[in-house]
Amino acid sequence: MLREQLADALKVAMKARDQITVSTVRLILAALKDRDIATRGQDRDDGLVDDEILHMLTTMVRQRRESIALYEQGKRDDLAAREAIEIVVIERFLPRQLDEAETSAAIGQVIDELGAVSLKDMGRTMGALKEKYAGQMDFAKASGLVKQRLA
Repeated sequence: MLREQLADALKVAMKARDQITVSTVRLILAALKDRDIATRGQDRDDGLVDDEILHMLTTMVRQRRESIALYEQGKRDDLAAREAIEIVVIERFLPRQLDEAETSAAIGQVIDELGAVSLKDMGRTMGALKEKYAGQMDFAKASGLVKQRLA
């Protein structure tokens, strides 16, 4: 389903002559194709599934946020602005992100469901969160919150 959304977005952007969206969606499709090729070696001819595509998109957003911080340190506001625009385009294909309160509530619910009580349960808890909330939460921040709760 995400593949079709990406292809449709590319067509619409090309017709509208929206160069930034065209280049960003092409970047996404190129990364997707690379990962599809990598999965062929694992006897998966169908390529990435939507959850894996969401993870890829989330990673792309995180990379761009890191780049923005570096560009701003280097006084390259033009490049930082370009990265920010790319983030907006990529986020169109991601589900709504949970805010901090919703993330905290989701973590509490998963911890209760699993009966997690110590840091030994952190891996299991993070795995359940990634499965249940793929693309909806920043797992780097969630990891810190889970660690606080289980410590």
